[in-house]
Amino acid sequence: MTNTQPTKLDAAHFDGKALQWDENPVFQERGQKIAQAIRQSVPLHRQMSALDYGCGTGLLSFPLKDELGAILMADSSGGMLEVVAGKIAAQGVDNMTPVKLDLLVDPPPAQRFDLIVTSMTLHHVPDTDHILRVFHDLLNPGGTLCIADLDQEDGSFHGPEVDVHHGFDRADLGRRTAQAGLADARFQTVFTITKTRETGTQDYPVFLMTAQRAGA
Repeated sequence: MTNTQPTKLDAAHFDGKALQWDENPVFQERGQKIAQAIRQSVPLHRQMSALDYGCGTGLLSFPLKDELGAILMADSSGGMLEVVAGKIAAQGVDNMTPVKLDLLVDPPPAQRFDLIVTSMTLHHVPDTDHILRVFHDLLNPGGTLCIADLDQEDGSFHGPEVDVHHGFDRADLGRRTAQAGLADARFQTVFTITKTRETGTQDYPVFLMTAQRAGA
C-alpha cells in the first residue's frame, strides 16, 4: 500500500480555474459581502494605498476600487493576474496594478500600505506567523490589516487530499496577530459557504479579522 502525501493547491491549479472563476455566484457574493464588511469596519478614503494579497480575479478589490487610492493586486497565479489585467483594461481602471508575488519566497514590495486585504488566502499559506509579520512590516503606522478566511473546520472544506490549514481558531489567530505586532484584532462572521456532502449539507463560516499597526 502506497502512502500519498496531501497535495498543495499551487499556482498552476488556480491558473487552470482563472477564466471560469468569476462565473461562480458564490465567489461573487462572498467578495461583495467581505467588501461590505471592510467598508463598515475601516474608514476608507481615496488617498489610502492598499495591497490585495492573493487577489485572485479581484472579486474583493473591484467593489472597493472607487473608495481607495492605489491598489497593488498581488497573486502567485499568473492566470488570475491575466484576468485582473483584462478587467482593469475593460473597465478603464486607473488605480490598480497587478503583480506576481509570493511573500514567502519573493522580496516584499518597496512601498508601504495603509490597508492590506486578503480573502480566502491565509489557509493556503504554510507559515501563518511569518506572513503576519510580513503584513505588519508592509503596513504604514496606523494601517489596517483585513483577513477574511474560514473558521476552524474538520478538513472537509478542501478534503484530506489537500495540504492546507483547516481554517483558523479565532482566539489563536488573534494571539498570533498580536505576536506579529498588530493590535486590536476584531472578528466578525461575514459569510457562510454551504457545501453538499454525502451526509447532507455542511456550513463553513467565513470571518473578517481587522487589526492595526500601531502609530498615528
